[in-house]
Amino acid sequence: MEKRIASGNRRPQTPERALRPSDIPFLFLMNAEHALTRHHLPRIAECLGRLSEKDIWWRPNPASNSAGNLMLHLAGNVRQWIIAGLGGEPDIRNRDREFQEQGPIPRRVLLALLRREVRMACRVLDKLTPPDLLKVYSIQKFRVTGFHAISHVIEHFAYHSGQIIYLTKLRLGEDLGFTRLPGQKARRPSNRPRLPAI
Repeated sequence: MEKRIASGNRRPQTPERALRPSDIPFLFLMNAEHALTRHHLPRIAECLGRLSEKDIWWRPNPASNSAGNLMLHLAGNVRQWIIAGLGGEPDIRNRDREFQEQGPIPRRVLLALLRREVRMACRVLDKLTPPDLLKVYSIQKFRVTGFHAISHVIEHFAYHSGQIIYLTKLRLGEDLGFTRLPGQKARRPSNRPRLPAI
């Protein structure tokens, strides 16, 4: 199976031949890139595009985060766990600042930051080999395998993407059209592109 894929440019495809156990690491990496670039990031960008600059920094209560805080937090997590943790770049993260920020950092700046971090993370993922997935790394004072680190980032990204979607629904009071039951027609406006499934 081909190791290198164009990050985020295509859906994971089932190869023509039967899969072998040796394909699993490459399928895992390919699906991780797909989840970040083709599933979660487009939905986050769509939400930020629908929110006003003020609403991006709205918090439902003092114990909750704004969409802006969550964007900074996702960028910091991806950088720390993949770019620094697996890729060897310096760990420059200030996690507390991600939650203390009150804005207004403009939408375009937030999106550019998160897209850049995801793009850099995908470059790291493209270079990983099966032994790299089994290697033990020290990240955020945890000792984890490469497989665990990537799984954590994907799970973390999904968790906070869901929060951004929920905050957007709270502010707009409307269905965003991201999901539908099988056989059900999409409820998205006709001028909005259909987002790919995971």
